[in-house]
Amino acid sequence: MTLAAPALAQSDYPNRPIRLVCPYPAGGATDVLTRILADGLRERLGQPVVVENRSGAGGNIGVDAVAKSAPDGYVLGTAPVGNFVINPFLYPSMPYDPVRDLTAVSLAFEVPNVAVVSEKFVPARTMQDFLAWAKTKPGGVVYGTSGVGTSAHLCSELLFKRAGIACTHVPFRSAAQVIPAMLSGDVDFAIDNLASYAGVIGQGQMTALGMTTAERWPTMPGIPTMAEAGVPDFVVTAWSALIGPAGLPGPVQDRLVAAVKSVSEDEAIRQRFLRAGGQAMATTPAGARARMDRERPMWKEMVEISGARME
Repeated sequence: MTLAAPALAQSDYPNRPIRLVCPYPAGGATDVLTRILADGLRERLGQPVVVENRSGAGGNIGVDAVAKSAPDGYVLGTAPVGNFVINPFLYPSMPYDPVRDLTAVSLAFEVPNVAVVSEKFVPARTMQDFLAWAKTKPGGVVYGTSGVGTSAHLCSELLFKRAGIACTHVPFRSAAQVIPAMLSGDVDFAIDNLASYAGVIGQGQMTALGMTTAERWPTMPGIPTMAEAGVPDFVVTAWSALIGPAGLPGPVQDRLVAAVKSVSEDEAIRQRFLRAGGQAMATTPAGARARMDRERPMWKEMVEISGARME
């Protein structure tokens, strides 16, 4: 009987509400997309999926809470690329080991970065015009990001280092703070999640110079890819995975993998993701790990190029 009880609990999963930890603040891109995912999972799992924001330390606090939870499938989380393959190169010590302490159930959504400038303060409407202008700007370019070591920071440094352009990084707490600084002329440039900038692009307050995707974004087909804009080898998207603690039982993983796959194939939900600046995804746990392994060297190089370090 002692062996049958866990098996019965797993076959009955889920039979109570699930907590879905978002390791970033409410209102940001990861939070918005996590809540769309939660809605889709709720419909498929037949239980409430309650989003809990636990931000701080580059997402490490929230992800660590998932890593230290019971491996029963009732505490899950969303973990962006940074928490798997960027933060280990940024922080001298981590509260969790992303390989040993977490189950990457499936990649769930990804977000492209978009390069933008203020319509009012930067006299450039293409990436090549911007780079030419930046090379002649006294003191170099001032760019803003949502924090040290974010994909926005690493992408910006990579772009300017490759182009040989002097730059100054101004980190903010979120894109919501970067945008007013750009619109007032205090910051020249940003390359960050489309989800954060879609509104000001649509309103004509900012010019989008390029998207860090291999193909043009479905809801904004007028924005060129970085390759089309004259910046080759610059395909960088910020994906997020549905995670649980290590030791998540196979039947629970299978149930969640099937649910994420169903969410990604639901056209209404796919459109919600796209409108929010993201794209629904689904993989197996092995597929999620394979992408992490494939991208780890790229992100390590970008951290080294940036010189970023968190203490």
